[in-house]
Amino acid sequence: MLNPARLLVCVILFSPAAWAALPFAVAPVQYQMTDSGYSTEATVEAVKQSTVAAQVSGRVATVNFDAGDYVKAGSVIVRLSAQELSSAVAGSQAQVAQAAATLANARAHYERQQQLFQQKFISQAALDRATAEFRAAEAAARAARAGAGQSAAVSGYTVITAPFSGVVAARHVEVGETVTPGKPLMTGFDPKDMRVVANIPQYKLAEVKAAPRVAIEIPSLGKWIDATGVTVLPSADAATHTVKVRIDLPANLEGVIPGMFARAHFSVASARKLTIPSTAVVRRSEITAVYVVNQDKVSLRQIRLGTSHARGQVEVLAGLNPGDLIALEPVKAGIYAKSAANPSAK
Repeated sequence: MLNPARLLVCVILFSPAAWAALPFAVAPVQYQMTDSGYSTEATVEAVKQSTVAAQVSGRVATVNFDAGDYVKAGSVIVRLSAQELSSAVAGSQAQVAQAAATLANARAHYERQQQLFQQKFISQAALDRATAEFRAAEAAARAARAGAGQSAAVSGYTVITAPFSGVVAARHVEVGETVTPGKPLMTGFDPKDMRVVANIPQYKLAEVKAAPRVAIEIPSLGKWIDATGVTVLPSADAATHTVKVRIDLPANLEGVIPGMFARAHFSVASARKLTIPSTAVVRRSEITAVYVVNQDKVSLRQIRLGTSHARGQVEVLAGLNPGDLIALEPVKAGIYAKSAANPSAK
């Protein structure tokens, strides 16, 4: 337990004004309510992400967007030049015209045969043949129109549009390149909706499902994000015996892109613990320490740490007491301590 007189001296010597005079940030060590639970590595992915591929063979005529460009839904991203498709469309249209002419002739012949039959000039067999020819001409006309529609639809595959608004992640083709059905053209994603995917061991599944809070850490950005929802997929990997968990993130997160490394922290319980920021810790070989400000001196003190917690906090098991003043910027504190010990080096 700290001596009250000693604590009073610390407060007097290191008032906020005195802290401001130091060339580095400091903060007192204190107890905090921290979450404890399970943490695991995860990966950021887009909720909407797709690769657009060619549906017909052809040569790439134009590519309107490149990687990093924002594309609106329905915008033309790639055009293919397929001469054989144009010829097929023209041929199908000619077949439609031919079938229409044949149908008109068959209809006229059928109507004449009906009149002759009513006047008893032809037999029933002759009328039946005319009826069959007319029905066959009708079927041929329908088949020709269907073929023309199919050819027109296939020719429309030469114009590739964006299925949703988003950012182009990768461009897979160049102008002049010949593509075949299934060839990837562009990959894109919607930056507004992101989520994190983690693989959870089976024995931790019940603990994860019971977690009331989930925080996502993006180490490269120094961000901590509160999840908006958790979905546990209803199947396990037979090889690794893990279950995939999808963790929803808030919309419109700046700087968060698919493929980023993340950590998922599932908070199960809360406890009052003595914690410090993990950025204040100095690790030298096997020594773990912090810079402690004591009166007019800055010294390196060895400490023993416990588990890491969310929001970049780490538990202190030994070496510090509540009220101790530590440097939050250990590099600057080390330089200051060295210069204070060797005034001639300033």
